[in-house]
Amino acid sequence: MKALGIGLIGTGYMGKCHALAWNAVKTVFGDVERPKLVHLAEANAELAQSRASEFGFEKATSDWRQLIADPDVDVVSVTTPNQFHAEMAIAALDAGKHVWCEKPMAPAYAEAERMLAAAKNSGKVAILGYNYIQNPLMRHIKTLIGEGAIGAVNHVRVEMDEDYMADAEALFYWKSESVSGSGALDDFAVHPLSMLWFLFGHVEAVITDMVKPYADRPLKDGGRREVENYDAANVLMRLGGGISAVLMANRAAWGRKGRIALQIFGSKGSISFDQERMNEFELYQAEGRGTEQGYRKILAAPAHHPYDRFIPAPGHGLGFNDLKIIECRELIRAISGEPSSTVTFTDGLRIERSVHAMAQSFHERRWIEIAD
Repeated sequence: MKALGIGLIGTGYMGKCHALAWNAVKTVFGDVERPKLVHLAEANAELAQSRASEFGFEKATSDWRQLIADPDVDVVSVTTPNQFHAEMAIAALDAGKHVWCEKPMAPAYAEAERMLAAAKNSGKVAILGYNYIQNPLMRHIKTLIGEGAIGAVNHVRVEMDEDYMADAEALFYWKSESVSGSGALDDFAVHPLSMLWFLFGHVEAVITDMVKPYADRPLKDGGRREVENYDAANVLMRLGGGISAVLMANRAAWGRKGRIALQIFGSKGSISFDQERMNEFELYQAEGRGTEQGYRKILAAPAHHPYDRFIPAPGHGLGFNDLKIIECRELIRAISGEPSSTVTFTDGLRIERSVHAMAQSFHERRWIEIAD
């Protein structure tokens, strides 16, 4: 396959992650053509030019539509705030570009539906940025479950906590606006939902409670503004095969930085994983003498492909951006028609449906069944 021409819209935290991935995918995997970093778009023209120089892009613009119209661009990375995802992704797909869009799809479910329709109509590859499922250890956990290492899974608990909204006096910004979504659920709880989908399939039913730890936040120029969405949520869930599950999400949790604590309980053992220690997990198997039972720590190692593409020795560890490089390689596989492991817009819409069902459940105070 020829070298892909890359366009990047947005140069914040996730924009830089995408740029790092596009720059590194050839170096790490070796079996792909080095992508051409063609065009970068940022709202401010001066910033766009500066970021293009830093990230290695040939051209810069303050008009993302110019980037999409560029005939040298084959793939568009969309890394802007949530409310812009739909318009940009749909425009890119309509122009015949492949799309790598950061999660979530869109704050409004109808916009997410339009994104999927555009992807289907275009025939192009469209995936979402759920890089936690690319962790080699997450793949190994899935293999262990499939092999029956802990028996039949019957219960799953997952907690996602961070503290970037924990300070009550932090200035109000767009993540507290209703236009960005319901809050913690679609801001970041979609990540553990992507893990549940990867390991067990989609959520089938939910009942939810959401809370606002802080009713309002200060404004830069004085005064305060009401917080319009919910920074914490608790969800009871039913998964396929009779598996019960619990999701707890809190983006106002002091001391937590990137925690996704996943506990999987089966008839013959259990597995415990925490994203803050993403290069290890614990495995308990109910066998052997009682005096020797206990959790075993499993460290990431070259045997857990594609860890071996980064590091030749066990226990040294991968990082967040490395998972993005793996996701980039999976995207290239999909574009070239190879089997790949990504969250497509089809699967992403089902995750969105789960999130919106959770919000609906909270407002209607009842269980919600989630249709396929």
